[in-house]
Amino acid sequence: MLRNSQVLEFIEEDKVCSYFEDRLSDIRYKYMESCTAYEQMAMLERGWRRFGNMHFVPICKDCDACKTIRIDVKNFHFTKSQKRILNKNKETTVYIQKPTVTYEHLTLFNKYHKKMQHKKNWYENKIDVQEYHNSYVNGAHDYGKEILYFRENKLVAVALSDMLSGGISAVYCYYDHDYDYLSLGKFSILAQISIAKKANIPYVYLGYWIKDHFSMGYKENYKPFEELINRPNLDEKTIWRYHERD
Repeated sequence: MLRNSQVLEFIEEDKVCSYFEDRLSDIRYKYMESCTAYEQMAMLERGWRRFGNMHFVPICKDCDACKTIRIDVKNFHFTKSQKRILNKNKETTVYIQKPTVTYEHLTLFNKYHKKMQHKKNWYENKIDVQEYHNSYVNGAHDYGKEILYFRENKLVAVALSDMLSGGISAVYCYYDHDYDYLSLGKFSILAQISIAKKANIPYVYLGYWIKDHFSMGYKENYKPFEELINRPNLDEKTIWRYHERD
């Protein structure tokens, strides 16, 4: 364990895997009260993810199913079905601002997770103000943003995103399943790709992809994308490779 006044590093070994019940995972954590955009970009490129002030990366000994991926924004072209989703959301109002927490946030978050508990057998995750603040408001610094989606002045989706010059990190998204006809989860990804295109940001990082996984496999629908092949330390070079089309 490494520790100073602002950084705490530790490894959690042999934890039950979040994605495979019959496997164990090893996760490296880094708690950082202060993290510059440069530091965040360096970690993002090396497979790290962030929730609040806590950064983490899998270092599992016997499994490498979780693949860090990033969308090649310049060469991404919206498919016909994706264009239909964008068209369906012409009346969806989008705001980008620093992360906040309100009663509407908490209500929507807990409603989403209750639905996913039944839909995809997720663990129950009812959150309160402090927990939400710790995970989604803290650690934003200058680059952490929330994207708010409204229909007729009602909050229907929230996406948390780190917007850096070298890439957008899609941190998390939750939405109202009463508006399933809008495909809000997919729309949120497409909206962040659109933002990246307009701002000439080269990549959108979608986090970890697990091929054919019931909960994580959907990310391969956003091609072309690259995979991080190695597990580099922060002082080592990354090896990214284009995902071969099936």
